[in-house]
Amino acid sequence: MLKRLTIPKDVLVVEIFGQYDNRLRYLKKRFGLDISVRGNEVFIKGENKEDLKTVESIIQEMVNITRDGHLLDRQEFEYLVSEKESEKNSEILTDVVTKTIVRGRVKPKTKGQKKYIEAVENNDIVFVIGPAGTGKTYLASALAVDYLKSGKVNRIILTRPAVEAGEKLGFLPGDLSEKVDPYLRPLFDSLMDMLPFEKFISYREKNIIEIAPLAYMRGRTLNNAFIILDEAQNTTYEQMKMFLTRIGFNSKAIVTGDITQIDIRENSGLVMAEKILKDIEGIGFVYLTEADVVRHSLVKEIIKAYEKYEKGERDEKN
Repeated sequence: MLKRLTIPKDVLVVEIFGQYDNRLRYLKKRFGLDISVRGNEVFIKGENKEDLKTVESIIQEMVNITRDGHLLDRQEFEYLVSEKESEKNSEILTDVVTKTIVRGRVKPKTKGQKKYIEAVENNDIVFVIGPAGTGKTYLASALAVDYLKSGKVNRIILTRPAVEAGEKLGFLPGDLSEKVDPYLRPLFDSLMDMLPFEKFISYREKNIIEIAPLAYMRGRTLNNAFIILDEAQNTTYEQMKMFLTRIGFNSKAIVTGDITQIDIRENSGLVMAEKILKDIEGIGFVYLTEADVVRHSLVKEIIKAYEKYEKGERDEKN
């Protein structure tokens, strides 16, 4: 069987297949197909119809991403290939959530992330629990921007507990914004990845996007807002209860955290909420694992190694 694809003239073939056609060789080896390029035409030959269809889909996606102004790096390319293979073997993941200025597009890249997005659509409050690198904060920010742009909410509120290490906020130099910047920087980074810098600054000045420590949520009612509580494993029982009772009408809330990285000595508000709220309709819980890690491939192996070590430590104590 033979398929022929035409690369649009406004896209350079070298931007699709890389220097020395290294991505072309990668696809050949991975799928066992004969793939060749002549000018701006790509010929794919093989016996397996599904593999032909998958490679065609990969190349088309690479073309789309390149036309959006983003050049895939090696890690992103290999993840795209894995994603398309998983689509071939299971249900297709949902489409684009929102565009970004850095990566071209945001979409669920794993089954866990797909469940994450579905949970947000079906619940007003969603707890997302999982290790580093699973896209908890990044996807939450993408969804928040999508809800804001579509008019479903009027503002975005992002917060996290300020877990201090030796220095109290009051003794740090600068005004309030400068004091809390180190704690809220991950939220700034993910949002600035979603919006042009000028738009982000405009939203901040108009208070359409508000970023503040969790302590500043007390006494408020948050209506018509998309609210993200990040690093929730470091909330206390009282802080979590306070935050959840701030949520008002026509609002969505996403609570993210990694219960393996608790930095407080008290009982974690996230762990307690998991026990107390698990059966309430309108509240969803999503659990991500190392299979949902979308950072460097070594991150997945690091998480597995630590889990194995910690399990051994627990077994020894028992």
